[in-house]
Amino acid sequence: MSHEVANLTFAEATTHAPFVDYARCVDASSRPANHTGDWPVEGELYPVRVVDSHLEGMPLVHVLGFEAEAPYYNAYAPHRFELLHTIWLN
Repeated sequence: MSHEVANLTFAEATTHAPFVDYARCVDASSRPANHTGDWPVEGELYPVRVVDSHLEGMPLVHVLGFEAEAPYYNAYAPHRFELLHTIWLN
């Protein structure tokens, strides 16, 4: 399974890397018309995984536990989030 395009749960994400990032949504505006699934709420804190997107050519923020359909899955542009903490699970 590609981890660039996937709806990962918290448990699945932590099997691939021993840390979890937390980010606050700072921009929930301009939801694409073809986005089907969960959408972040401005001001809320989320567990995330930042993944370099080969398709988009930039890092995308994946909100863990969110469910969304193609083409976006649970990936959001980095300007929508402020990374706050990294928690190492060792």
